[in-house]
Amino acid sequence: MVRSSDFATRVRHVVRRIPHGRVATYGDIAAAAGRPRAHRAVGNIMRATSDSSVPCHRVIAAGGKLGGYGRDLFAKRALLLAEGVVVTNGKVRNFAEVRWKILH
Repeated sequence: MVRSSDFATRVRHVVRRIPHGRVATYGDIAAAAGRPRAHRAVGNIMRATSDSSVPCHRVIAAGGKLGGYGRDLFAKRALLLAEGVVVTNGKVRNFAEVRWKILH
């Protein structure tokens, strides 16, 4: 069994709090988990997370771009669309309105 780091545990905890129909950036999650400059680490944690209770599809890149998602952007887009988040040309439409305001 691979043991998760404290940071990875905090990241997954923060991501679980993103409400249905909202998104947060990798940087937002890194800051809320206590390491504001660790956005790449958040991406790696999301890629390695297979727990379906962690809505990894709600974590996107800066500026509203979809970012990764294990390279399956079609699945990420479909999951977001099912929650009412519209994606056009690889970016979340109305990003400012659907971006989750994380309260630390």
